[in-house]
Amino acid sequence: MTNKKIFIVDDDPMIRMLVEDHLSKNPLYEIQSFPTGEECLKNLNEMPDVIILDFELNSVVSDAKNGLQILQEIKKIDKDISVIMLSSQKQYGKATQTIIKGALQYVVKGDDAYAQIEKILLSL
Repeated sequence: MTNKKIFIVDDDPMIRMLVEDHLSKNPLYEIQSFPTGEECLKNLNEMPDVIILDFELNSVVSDAKNGLQILQEIKKIDKDISVIMLSSQKQYGKATQTIIKGALQYVVKGDDAYAQIEKILLSL
């Protein structure tokens, strides 16, 4: 098994810390986190294998792009990057929308979200 470079993109510092803390237990994961999608896009040249991307991503900077817009930008740049959308919304329409736009999975934030993310990462 080879190392995976993982970007975590969430405007909530607590969520970023929790996801990073959970995933950092695996020594094969190289993790970077970003508070905005724009910062993530600036660092795509580092060629992440997976991006964990918050669906509602623009509460810190009012004119920042939301998660769906960032997903579309990522896929324009490199369609092979796996993107896991992370959201507090349990709406099937939003989940379907992200999958249609190229997300690998849609995970709802909650107690089992980290285990779901880990399971998805292990399947890649």
